[in-house]
Amino acid sequence: QVQLVESGGGLVQPGGSLRLSCAASGRNVGSNSVAWFRQAPGKEREFVAAIRGNSGMTYYANSVKGRFTISRDYAKNVVSLQMNSLEPDDTALYYCTVRQNWIVQPYYEDPNNWNYWGQGTQVTVSS
Repeated sequence: QVQLVESGGGLVQPGGSLRLSCAASGRNVGSNSVAWFRQAPGKEREFVAAIRGNSGMTYYANSVKGRFTISRDYAKNVVSLQMNSLEPDDTALYYCTVRQNWIVQPYYEDPNNWNYWGQGTQVTVSS
């Protein structure tokens, strides 16, 4: 049974930082690919970042490139998303997801191509 639990969301002012965590059970984050998506009210779920299983290569949406960093902790089986220089447009419910085999762009940007999802953690950027 695969279970993903996100944490670390909250309210932050524009320009601030947050670090999200995705704790995985039933899947090893080192050999599986893990991604973060987000969904704002009234909008579709959109790709944010991904880390590829084994190689550890990382991929980012253009809107977060240079501000967000995805990483993984093998010992804790956790994938993190460090978010800096946050903007109001980053406000959304953030989800992590996992799949065993990597898929190339643009397929990894489609949430329908990911298998397991957490319950999400809310990020609100507001002054």
